[in-house]
Amino acid sequence: MKKIKILQRMAEAGVVAVLRADSPEEVAEMARQAVKGGIKVIEITMTVPFALKAIEQLSREYSSDAPPESDNYAIIGVGTVLDPETARAAILAGAEFVVAPSLNPETVKLCNRYAVPMLPGTMTILDIQTALELGADIVKLFPGNLYSPSVIPSIKGPLPQANIMPTGGVSLDNLKDWIKAGAVAVGIGSDLTKDAVKTGDFSLIEKKAAAYMAAYREAKGV
Repeated sequence: MKKIKILQRMAEAGVVAVLRADSPEEVAEMARQAVKGGIKVIEITMTVPFALKAIEQLSREYSSDAPPESDNYAIIGVGTVLDPETARAAILAGAEFVVAPSLNPETVKLCNRYAVPMLPGTMTILDIQTALELGADIVKLFPGNLYSPSVIPSIKGPLPQANIMPTGGVSLDNLKDWIKAGAVAVGIGSDLTKDAVKTGDFSLIEKKAAAYMAAYREAKGV
């Protein structure tokens, strides 16, 4: 049942912060600022050196079992997972969902074994159909900047059951278009953190996160 709850709360949250940094301490602080700004689903990528340390630390600080309105509520997951071995290590460190840049069947099977949501990266109808057959509940459309939002209703023509999360190229300017097109959620990467990295002022992440959540609520009409 935990897997179902995580998936439901990810869909309700609507925005996933995809975080990359040069150290586990830096990415953990990025995550804290994103949560303060209202983004409650955090994806720590495995390109971060010692990423599992950050996942373990954040999993202690935040809980998906807390009330969604509480300060310590957040869902911590892992991204850029290329193989099942990495997925299992991240799950043991506390990751509650797994995201990949591509579709690796063995990684999906591993996550299904432990009842952890797995979002494989997909680019084609064949990718998405294969992911669904393997049991993926949400697929990541990646890189999203290769497409326009109109691709989602085109995909949902033959595959109306597909839950699609575009990642890469999603911005404040086009978030509404992706949501209106039928995206179950969106992944936000460098646009969330680039100003903070450039200036060293991580509070800018909180402000940008708040802007993204406001744009999401407007798109949903809530």
